[in-house]
Amino acid sequence: MPIGRRAILHDVSDPRPARPPYALATWLIIAGLIGLWAAFRLTLDKFDVLENPKASLDCNYSVLVQCTANLQSHQGAVLGFPNPLLGLGGWTATVAMGAIVWAVRGTIARWFWLLFNLGVVGALVLVIYLIHASVYDIHTLCPWCMLTWSVTIPTFWATTLYNLKSGTIPLPASVRAFFAAAYTWTPVITLVSYVVVAVLAQLELNWLSQL
Repeated sequence: MPIGRRAILHDVSDPRPARPPYALATWLIIAGLIGLWAAFRLTLDKFDVLENPKASLDCNYSVLVQCTANLQSHQGAVLGFPNPLLGLGGWTATVAMGAIVWAVRGTIARWFWLLFNLGVVGALVLVIYLIHASVYDIHTLCPWCMLTWSVTIPTFWATTLYNLKSGTIPLPASVRAFFAAAYTWTPVITLVSYVVVAVLAQLELNWLSQL
């Protein structure tokens, strides 16, 4: 077996289930492509805004629903460069992770899953910050940003719950059983998360009255 492949495959002596999470891998590829598209569109829009700050972007639908205000805000460059560049890298890695699970047809090593999960947690933290900034500071709803949020949230839940249930994150068997049950409810947990964001936005922006 090539050294590179051995490095990301899991030791067969590990008691965790050997069958790779193909459903999760498929989702990672789908979510990654969606997020990559949103990041790409935001990157193009950022170029347009830099060239012409008064440019009329395709994602500007109203005072409430628009991209320009978000792209021009300081929150739009959290690390000193445009946030969409983070998306281009992060979502590419997400697609790659899904593809690796399918390609190696073996259980991915614990360290590899943990590293990916750490990135997903970082992505969620950034999204929560940007949701707060968009709703409470900028007072706009950016379409491409919301698309990014919509795939980051389930990606976090699916990846984290999988690692909790599979033993990648070491836990007692009883606790793993709880997260195994929670993993099957990922779509419902995701929906609840969406509802929380929608309610917070409604309370602050009253977006329903502006549809």
